[in-house]
Amino acid sequence: MEIRQMENFIAVCEELHFTRAAEKLGISQPTLSQQIRALEDELGVPLFDRVGKKIVMTQAGNLYLEHCVQMIRHLQNTRDALAEFRNDQRGRLVIGVLPSDLDYRMTPLLVNFHTQFPKVQLKVVSSVYVLNQVLENEVDIGIDVTSAPDDRLVRISLCSEEYVLVVSENHDWAERSSIGIRELRDIQTVMFPEGFTGRELVDNYCRKYGFSLNTIMETSSATSIISLVKANVGGTVLPYPLIQAMNEPTLRCIRITDDPPYRHFEIIHRSDRFLTKSAKAFIEKTIAYFN
Repeated sequence: MEIRQMENFIAVCEELHFTRAAEKLGISQPTLSQQIRALEDELGVPLFDRVGKKIVMTQAGNLYLEHCVQMIRHLQNTRDALAEFRNDQRGRLVIGVLPSDLDYRMTPLLVNFHTQFPKVQLKVVSSVYVLNQVLENEVDIGIDVTSAPDDRLVRISLCSEEYVLVVSENHDWAERSSIGIRELRDIQTVMFPEGFTGRELVDNYCRKYGFSLNTIMETSSATSIISLVKANVGGTVLPYPLIQAMNEPTLRCIRITDDPPYRHFEIIHRSDRFLTKSAKAFIEKTIAYFN
C-alpha cells in the first residue's frame, strides 16, 4: 500500500466520480480505475459500489477513508517537523482570521512576528468560516469567536470585547454617551449580512429583548460598513476595540447599557496538528497582543 494509492483513493471519495477524480489528479481515468481495483484486491474488500456510471462508498470504503486521512495527516506532520529541523525554522504558516479584524487590527501582530521569523512564509486568510477551515486543515491556526466545545480542537481564550453602537459625528445621536438596548430598534443600521458571525451575535442578542434591528443596508466588507456610517447612512454595532483600532475621528461610539453584548475571542488549532516553533511563537504573540 503506497501513499499515492491513498491520495488517489481520497480523491475518488471526494468526487464520487472516476473521471472527475482523474482530471483532478492529472492522470487518465482507466489508470485511476485500475489503481483502485488493485487496492481493493490488496485489501480484500470492495471500497466502492458501482451502479452504472455512479459510484457510492461501501462501509469498508468509509472505514478505510477515515484511516487514510489520519495517515496522510500524520505524514504531513512528520514532514513539517523534519522541514523545521532541516531548514532552520523556514516553512509556511497559514492563519485564519475574521475579515474585519484582518482589515484593521492584525498588522502590528504580523509585523512583530515577521521581525522574529523573517524566513517563515506567513499567509493570512480572511474568512467567516475560520472554525471549519481549522477542522478541515485548510489553515494551521485560527483566531475566531468562541464556539461550542470540540474534542478535535485546542482552544485558548484571548479576550472579551464589548459591542457598541457606532455613528457618524453628524448623526442625531452623536452627542449621546449611552443608550438602552431597546433603543437600538429606533435607529437605521448598516450591518454585515445575515450568517456572518458578528451579525448573528448581535441579532440573537436583540431577539432576547423582543425586537430586530432596522437594517437598511448590508455589506460583507468592514471597510464599506465604516464608509457608510461615516456618510451618515446609518449606525452599526461592532466591537469597541475594533473601532479603536480604526482610529477614525469622525466616528462616535455609544455604549449600550442593560448588559451589552460581548464577543469572546479565542485562538484555535487541531489537537492532532504538529506545531512548529514558529507556530507556537505566533500563538504566544497573539495571546500577548490581545491581552
